[in-house]
Amino acid sequence: KYQLRFGEMTMSTIRLLVTAVALLPSPLTAFLVAHHHPSRSLPTIAMSAVNPINEEAYEADRLARDAEAMNTMKEKAAAEFASLRTPWKWVIRKRIWDLMEEKDIARQPRPVHHRIPNFEGAAEAADRLATLPEFQTAKCVKVNPDTPQRPVRHLVLSTGKTLLTPQPRLRTGFFSILSTDTVPADVPIQACTNSKGVAKYGTPIGLNEEYTVDLVVVGSTAVCPKTGARVGKGEGFAELEWGILSLQGNLDASKTIVATTVHDEQVVDDMPPGQLTKHDVPVDVIVTPTRIIRVSDRVPKPSGVFWDLLSPQKLAQIRVLRQLKSEIEERDGKDLPSGPDEVLPPTAKRNNNRNKQRRKGNNNNANNNNNNSNNKPRPKRQGGGPQKTP
Repeated sequence: KYQLRFGEMTMSTIRLLVTAVALLPSPLTAFLVAHHHPSRSLPTIAMSAVNPINEEAYEADRLARDAEAMNTMKEKAAAEFASLRTPWKWVIRKRIWDLMEEKDIARQPRPVHHRIPNFEGAAEAADRLATLPEFQTAKCVKVNPDTPQRPVRHLVLSTGKTLLTPQPRLRTGFFSILSTDTVPADVPIQACTNSKGVAKYGTPIGLNEEYTVDLVVVGSTAVCPKTGARVGKGEGFAELEWGILSLQGNLDASKTIVATTVHDEQVVDDMPPGQLTKHDVPVDVIVTPTRIIRVSDRVPKPSGVFWDLLSPQKLAQIRVLRQLKSEIEERDGKDLPSGPDEVLPPTAKRNNNRNKQRRKGNNNNANNNNNNSNNKPRPKRQGGGPQKTP
């Protein structure tokens, strides 16, 4: 009723009304001010004089309500994590992601939740990694495609090594390989170190090609200095890549060193012992912006692909795994086991425009890949590589 008639009031009526409103409770004051006609001006009202509050009591109440809301969200998150295969890892992930955002040690892309988190000092950690004897003697280095390891990819190329990097989430293929010998001389190295540059200047390689990985660098959300146990972003791609490479004979699971670069805050000592699954890949060396940690009591590394842990949902996501499974089943004349169904973890939001550009770059690069065929690793026979039991 009042809303309909308010715009028809004369200015004298409004002035009288405002004087009366100053004595009324604040909700009605807010209502009348919010609905007055925009073409007319009202005298300024000192709201604090109308409805003074106890600031300490107000702040205490606000904090209590915030805490209640946070607890509710934590309970909801805990219920969601419990449906995943390794809920204890998700407790650690969320704690580290929250901590990095709260302490502002996270760097773009942000928020870092559901990512391998980028961090302040990533370049310094990469420089420290480059001092390792294992890095200096390596000829071919596999590095994950995530943002915090971009400085590592730059150092691999700038020191004349061959960079092997997986195509993101193994969506379109397996790996891409780059070296300064195959990248055009007028292209800066920095342009080759993100996923777009890898798609544009790298050479895609498939399952059955011969090369040897000398060092593996992985990203981590958290890592244990005692056992080398590592927590990633929850999708298991580092383990799948390791499993395929070891199965295909491209790395020696018993000898190949695994290193990770992280912020000091990502080094944790509360990972429950004995809780890793049999496909989890621990690290040998942890490198932060301030120190190098060599893991003295590392848990054993796996070898091969554990098909009995590979859910139908994960297999449906990754074409190269379906190809490998088909090759092995055809070679051996029997079906491989399948893992139980699982709820796949959430992923970080992606920029669709960037994804479209990336796919376009892959298509445009097809002809260039044919021109670079002489630089590809030598193909080897089909059928899942060495005769190993997966």
